[in-house]
Amino acid sequence: MMLTLIHSLRVRAYMRGIVRWKGDEDLEAENQHGIKFPMHTAESANPVQMVLLAHGGCTLIDVITGLKHRMENVRDMWIELDADRSEVAPKVFTNIRMRYVIEGDVPRKLVERIIEKSHVKNCTVGAMITRSGATIDWELDIQN
Repeated sequence: MMLTLIHSLRVRAYMRGIVRWKGDEDLEAENQHGIKFPMHTAESANPVQMVLLAHGGCTLIDVITGLKHRMENVRDMWIELDADRSEVAPKVFTNIRMRYVIEGDVPRKLVERIIEKSHVKNCTVGAMITRSGATIDWELDIQN
């Protein structure tokens, strides 16, 4: 019997990307699908801001997915975020506050369960942040 080693990149999920210097402190990011976007420019977020916004995007996608059969009742949806950071380098997040706002007719208890599941199980970005020691506080505002 002969054993064949499988390259580690084939048996685990991975991501790839490139960040290029564009002059001054301007950066351009490119993901593995060739999508490019500015970073750390006068018109774009810096890398730490992107992490905070990615956390909001990650958990908002969980809410959208969880409400899939009720999305026709949603007019608008967003998350307002603010975060505290350590005063010493590296200035990691210490607390993130999230205010989920949904305009529409959706059951509060369902949305609360979806948000809680997002923070406990589904949102990868949030897990990375909380595993670094940050706490997350959230509230839900449903506007009919």
